[in-house]
Amino acid sequence: MRIMYSSLIAALGVVAASTVHAGDQLPTHADLKQALKDVVTEQNGGFGLNMWATIVDRDGAVKAVVFSGDDRGDQWPGSRVISAQKANTSNAFSLPGLSLSTANLFSAVQPGGSLYGLQHSNPVNTNVAYGGPSSEIGTEKDTMVGKDTGGVNVFGGGLALYNAEGVLLGAIGVSGDSSCADHNIAWKVRDKLELDYVPAGVSLTKDDNIVNDITDGTSASGWGHPVCAPAAADIAKGFPSTHPVQAKK
Repeated sequence: MRIMYSSLIAALGVVAASTVHAGDQLPTHADLKQALKDVVTEQNGGFGLNMWATIVDRDGAVKAVVFSGDDRGDQWPGSRVISAQKANTSNAFSLPGLSLSTANLFSAVQPGGSLYGLQHSNPVNTNVAYGGPSSEIGTEKDTMVGKDTGGVNVFGGGLALYNAEGVLLGAIGVSGDSSCADHNIAWKVRDKLELDYVPAGVSLTKDDNIVNDITDGTSASGWGHPVCAPAAADIAKGFPSTHPVQAKK
């Protein structure tokens, strides 16, 4: 019994060490902010607005919350928590062998869809989301940091994060523009952070890219997302060439 107990403690220690190590590989507040600021200056198929981005670890705890503008009021205030919802969603419904973006969930959660009702699960913890002083919003002291905000969001902007070894570290959520532009910005930010070693997905290119296959309200694949604007759809369609996901080393 003593040997079994010791073995269990040792095994748990390895798991804990691995979790800490994986969490340490997530971007810092400064790295995420710079990547977001760089990407929002590009053409992303939306309104060209400033954005919010949130990263969560594999346990769902928020690691960083940033905005691209000069002040917290330079982007939609409501998009702060939406970005956290998107990060939580992609982390919660992705696996080491399968990545699902929030864009991939849109059709499946519609009435009659295979995941209808999912959007009503895991509500946002409002005490976590809104509990701190407004002066700290979007800083390293944002009240959400270190806590699980929860929430489920089912339109574009959330992507799982995989390192070069294919380890699922957590997810990123981006919000502040059209949902299609949100997806495109999240995709480019993930690319800049080099956390796009996506193992598999439901898109035609077998990754977690947005799927624009809805005709007359029905998605051919079951994983479709509406087209917000032709420009946004064209940018996403080009990702396999311009910003391809990487194969694990």
